[in-house]
Amino acid sequence: MDRPGAWTTATDLAEYRFCPRAHYYRRRGPAPPSAAAAAGSTYHRRRLAAERRREERPTVPWALVGVGTLLLVLAAWGLGR
Repeated sequence: MDRPGAWTTATDLAEYRFCPRAHYYRRRGPAPPSAAAAAGSTYHRRRLAAERRREERPTVPWALVGVGTLLLVLAAWGLGR
């Protein structure tokens, strides 16, 4: 019952949240090569690249929020006339 590695860590939960299959294969061994495995690798590569882009340019989403707010204010000001 109290075997080593029986505890679930925060890292395990984060990995499972990101990709349940990655968590499964880390515990069971590597996945056999297949077209689905290649598609999964491509998906994860693209997802990681998108995360890195967002980390490198955090002002882009805030700029979009600012522009949207400005447009709403201008629209409300125009309707109030």
